[in-house]
Amino acid sequence: MSKRSITVIPGDGIGPSIIDAALQILDHAGCDFHYDYADAGLMALEKHGELLPQATLDLIAKNKITLKGPLTTPVGGGFTSINVSLRKLFNLYANVRPVVSFEGTKSRFENIDIITIRENTEGMYSGAGQKRSDDNASAEAMSIITREGAERIVVFAYELARNEGRKKVTIVHKANILKSTSGLFLDVAREVAKRYPDIETNEMIVDAACMNLVMYPERFDVIVTTNLFGDILSDLCAGLVGGLGMAPGANIGKDVAIFEAVHGSAPDIAGQNIANPCSVILASIQMLEHLGMQDKARQIREAVRKTIAEGKTVTRDLGGTASTTEFTQAIIANL
Repeated sequence: MSKRSITVIPGDGIGPSIIDAALQILDHAGCDFHYDYADAGLMALEKHGELLPQATLDLIAKNKITLKGPLTTPVGGGFTSINVSLRKLFNLYANVRPVVSFEGTKSRFENIDIITIRENTEGMYSGAGQKRSDDNASAEAMSIITREGAERIVVFAYELARNEGRKKVTIVHKANILKSTSGLFLDVAREVAKRYPDIETNEMIVDAACMNLVMYPERFDVIVTTNLFGDILSDLCAGLVGGLGMAPGANIGKDVAIFEAVHGSAPDIAGQNIANPCSVILASIQMLEHLGMQDKARQIREAVRKTIAEGKTVTRDLGGTASTTEFTQAIIANL
C-alpha cells in the first residue's frame, strides 16, 4: 500500500523549524506519510520571483491535504494576502479554529473547549471593491454575503457539532446594524438551525459575544459567524487558552484542505530554536482527524498535554527554558 502524500509548505521565519517539529512527531507516531515540499511566501519570492508559484498550487491540488507554516505577505502595493488567495483559489469556505485548555499554559481559564467556524470566502474580509479616492480623502470596500455561502458555512457548523457530540451552536452576527449583509446571514442561519433540533441554538450580537467570551467562556461550544467577525473572535478565543501559540487552524473546502499555524512568522526569533511549535502540531492533529486517523490524533494530543502539564521541558512562552528541539523531543518521548 502506497503512502499518503501530503503537501508541506514550511513557510517563513519560524515556519521551517516548527513544521519540522510537527513532521518529526507525525513520523514517530507512525503516521507513515510521504511529504511533498512546496515553497510559498518570502522564500518563494526570493527563489521563484512570486509568492505563490504554480508548482505549489499544483501540489496542493494534487495531494488535497496541505500542512502549512506561517507565511509573510510583503507590506505594500501589489501584494495580495497569500492566505486569502489560497482560500479563494481552492474555495476553502470553512475556517475551523478550535481552542482547548492545556494544564500548564499561561491562561486565565481552565476547561475551555470552543470551536469557531468562520465563513472564509465572503463578507468584508474578502477584499471586494476596495478603492481609495485619488486625493486619498476617502476609501471604500464592499461586503457581500450570499445565501449559498451563508447556508454552506452554517450547515458545516451544525454537522460538525453533531458529529463531535457537541450540544450548542452560537450564531454571531450584527444584524441589528448591518441589516442587509449580517441580516441575511442571520436569516439563513435561523433556517438551518431548524433542521437540527437536537442541538441548542443561541444567537448573539458580535460585541456581546466578545464580552461574554471574556467573562463566561464556558457558555460557548461551537461559534459560527461571518468572515471578519470570525477572524477577530478566533484570536480572542486563542487568548483564553494562552495565546496564538496554542491555536491551530484548518481551511476546508469540498476537495482541498489546508491545515496551518495561525500565528505570524515571527522573524524576530527566527533561527533561534526557541519557538513554540504547538500551533502547527495541533494543526497536524486536526489534519489527522480530517483524514479519519482519530487514534493517531488522540495519541499525539495526549503526548502534548502530558509534556506541557509536566512543565519540565517547555518553551519560554509556556514558562520554561527549553528550545524548540528539546520540547519536540519531550513530546516524542511521551508518545
